[in-house]
Amino acid sequence: MNTSLPEALLFDLDGTLVDTAPDLARATNALRAHHGMEPLPYPVIRAQVSNGGSALVALALGLDKTHHGHDEARQFLLDAYGQAVADESCLFPHLDRLLARWETQHRPWGIVTNKPRAYAAPLIESLGLAPGALLCADDLPQRKPAPEPLWVAAERLDVAPARCWYIGDHLRDMQAARAAGMVAVAVGYGYIEEGEDYRQWPADLWFETCEALVEALLQPA
Repeated sequence: MNTSLPEALLFDLDGTLVDTAPDLARATNALRAHHGMEPLPYPVIRAQVSNGGSALVALALGLDKTHHGHDEARQFLLDAYGQAVADESCLFPHLDRLLARWETQHRPWGIVTNKPRAYAAPLIESLGLAPGALLCADDLPQRKPAPEPLWVAAERLDVAPARCWYIGDHLRDMQAARAAGMVAVAVGYGYIEEGEDYRQWPADLWFETCEALVEALLQPA
């Protein structure tokens, strides 16, 4: 895989580009409070955020997808989250500097996320972000780790997949990038479960911190 500097950047959203865990933790603990339960510690919730709403319901109430109360609980959590998707969410450190430079140089970037558009779009708007492509969970029949959302994003940016970096904080992100023929970039600062080693993922590049990622991308081409 050619890991020279890319023509385009594609980011996962939660845990890679934007730190959404505070608002998702609030919604998760609102679900627990609704059931008369004490709040969970923030680090415990943070580690599950990239696994989606169903994983947060399982964490909060112990209800997996097969339980008859799961869907109702998931909707309660999503409604609570949707009321305030950007109260505390923000870009991870240094990424504002990267995006500002990237846009000044008229270089394309986008977002491919398994987050539903109803939550992703207002979050991105609230943060003042302007990706050239945004692919969400409900935009296509396929979602990550399938490569199709990444291909569509690259097409919208008018960049060949092989000239894109796809950056993510989950194994499925690396699987999607590999399947799409993109450079798979794993970051260690995101929502990674305790005991999981992101350096064991099938990536082409690994960055422990946001700052290291940004410095690499701001090197002269």
